[in-house]
Amino acid sequence: MLIAMAGLPGAGKSAVAGEVARALGCALLSVDPIEAAMWRAGVARDQPTGLAAYVVAEDLAREQLLIGNDVVIDAVNDVEAARGQWILLAGELGQPLVFIEVFCSDVDEHRRRLAGRRRGIVGFPEPPWEAVLDRRAGFDSWTDARLRVDSMRPPEENTAAALAYIEGARRDGTASA
Repeated sequence: MLIAMAGLPGAGKSAVAGEVARALGCALLSVDPIEAAMWRAGVARDQPTGLAAYVVAEDLAREQLLIGNDVVIDAVNDVEAARGQWILLAGELGQPLVFIEVFCSDVDEHRRRLAGRRRGIVGFPEPPWEAVLDRRAGFDSWTDARLRVDSMRPPEENTAAALAYIEGARRDGTASA
């Protein structure tokens, strides 16, 4: 199964993604470290490394799915083209797909988390709050089925909700693709 996380930077999606991947014992592919690795390898920052990171994650996900592993994608996925990439991949391979969106219902807390975030991704700066706000519009028109979890809830509740959603989609065949 392909599990595509979505959410604004600093909303808490990487925390949920990590716990889901750990619980399922599956691959976790995060776009930000892939992009940072490109920069460290000498690819100029004025190149479309954000898009390239999604493409690299897609190819790595394909390989994992082909050998029978579940995959968790950790990416903002705020635009239809990004989400469509996962829909196409799952469809191409005949694999189920679920989306899980993580959001933070407390704007002040979200902003505080982003300002204090230190993920340790070498060479990868955290985005400014204004850039996060600019990306919010990408979620407003999203109508596809997905689980939405609020990172203001305890992390173990969000992980449990995500795992239940994934299991329900497997059991009921309600996953996309």
